[in-house]
Amino acid sequence: MHIGILQCGHTHREIAAAHGDFDQMFMRLLSGHGLTFQTWNVVDMDFPPSPDAAQGWLLTGSRHGAYEDHPFIPPLEDLIRAIHRRAIPMVGICFGHQIIAQALGGRVEKFAGGWSLGRQEYRLDGLGRVALNAWHQDQVVAVPQSAQVVGQSDFCANAALQYGDTIFTLQPHPELAPAVIAEYLRLYGDHPVYPPELIADARAALGADTDDARLAAHIADFFKQPREARHD
Repeated sequence: MHIGILQCGHTHREIAAAHGDFDQMFMRLLSGHGLTFQTWNVVDMDFPPSPDAAQGWLLTGSRHGAYEDHPFIPPLEDLIRAIHRRAIPMVGICFGHQIIAQALGGRVEKFAGGWSLGRQEYRLDGLGRVALNAWHQDQVVAVPQSAQVVGQSDFCANAALQYGDTIFTLQPHPELAPAVIAEYLRLYGDHPVYPPELIADARAALGADTDDARLAAHIADFFKQPREARHD
């Protein structure tokens, strides 16, 4: 199955040099599941020719806010709606989770409760309790009418959404392995925007296991499940 990766942002150049950009992190996460990949850097206005250019779509994280004024956001929202109309499977992670919700009628805001950094525990339908790395302040605060909440944590009420059998989105980052989060903490840990106590907690949790492999299998199974295509 051929998956189009819509890269919505780029990671820090030092992290990219050591671990690859977000698209390469996802390719590594999903390797061994019978998927092939092609990347479009939509953040740089590089868009696929049509929603049918891939058999499934994956939207990455980004340092940008879904509600911010950037040239790539309106055409990306149009593409999301076109993919949805065609019932082509789509997965969104972090910013991808947020921009899909916004494009389909939800609302994203900078969360008043602050940041979520490092290893966090979530409750996901069908998977139970899972531990994944997070790095965000923005959250989906109003869920689209077509979406069902399928995952949450004590901090993030709408941590995972599913839209029928064609869209699955997730706020945390299964692609950010502990070694990558360690690099984020090294590079950004002293930045004044991040509360020192959250940085300390994230550093203390670096040795704990995460459930990235379980989420990779879940995402791959979601892409590959049989479904009937629709057309405009």
